[in-house]
Amino acid sequence: MILRVANPIYDSVFKYLVEDLRIAKILISALLKKEVLEVEVRKHEYTNGTRDNISMFRIDFGAKVRESDGSQHLVLIELQKTWLETETLRFRQYLGAQYANPDNIGKEESHEFGIPMVTVYLLGHKVGDIKEPIIYAVHKAYDYYGNEVTEGIPDPFVESLVHDSIIVQIPRLRGRVNNKLEKVLSVFDQTHKDKYNRQMLNIDEDNYEDDTDMMYILRRLLAAASDAKLRQDMNVEDEYFTAIENRDTAIMNRDKKIAEQDQYITEQKNQIAEQNNQIAEQNNQIAEHMKTLQATINSLVNRGMSLDEISVVMGKTVEEIKSIIR
Repeated sequence: MILRVANPIYDSVFKYLVEDLRIAKILISALLKKEVLEVEVRKHEYTNGTRDNISMFRIDFGAKVRESDGSQHLVLIELQKTWLETETLRFRQYLGAQYANPDNIGKEESHEFGIPMVTVYLLGHKVGDIKEPIIYAVHKAYDYYGNEVTEGIPDPFVESLVHDSIIVQIPRLRGRVNNKLEKVLSVFDQTHKDKYNRQMLNIDEDNYEDDTDMMYILRRLLAAASDAKLRQDMNVEDEYFTAIENRDTAIMNRDKKIAEQDQYITEQKNQIAEQNNQIAEQNNQIAEHMKTLQATINSLVNRGMSLDEISVVMGKTVEEIKSIIR
């Protein structure tokens, strides 16, 4: 059966979705590819309360994970979602603030170290020519010769200074479901967008009927679709992004017009430069011709011919002959 659910690409719906700690745990576990024992929202939550910042949603989680060897440890999850392509600087600024936050410092014996951090970027746009919808940018340690260092790694000091990143290109999902993470992220797939209302997705629940976690996520999105406050928040986001699209279109048209004018001016300058070159060439030819005439007239004068005789020979008036030899 097709369910008409709220589109989690909207900040308001996404926030409503991950506020549910069970869903946050499902998402983080799928992203990390590890068993997540506990998850909590950190005290600093950065959501979009104003239209100036509505293009980015940020929320921090603390997750206790169990490694394959049975060890357990805390990981900070910095989850950020954006629709726009111009957010890289904001990502970096926010990340710097997180590194500087004393609440993100843990203690090990007598030392203080930064809690390991994983940044997750859910992007509503494509990244360059990268075709893979999900990218894991994982750090490793190497010696001078490029050999990977494994002894003593991971180390709290090293982990304090570097972090791993997971980048999800939502437009690249396009119905692809080959693993647990892609299955979870399939509810973000915009190919399911309703033809007449982009605030809604049409999802076939039969594809998830054997997965209780996914059915729980769908029920949450179904509830969001019937929430009047969330629908109003989505309308606000639509208004904002429509304004942005109109602004960007106006800027694009203006830039196109300026570029066309610049090209026209450049072409005109090139034509003028070409004409100047032609004129200079013609002046050079005239100067060379005058030198030739002067040399010819001077040669005839040296032979004892009068100006009248030279005038007849050269086919020019006496005055023209005089002007040439001045």
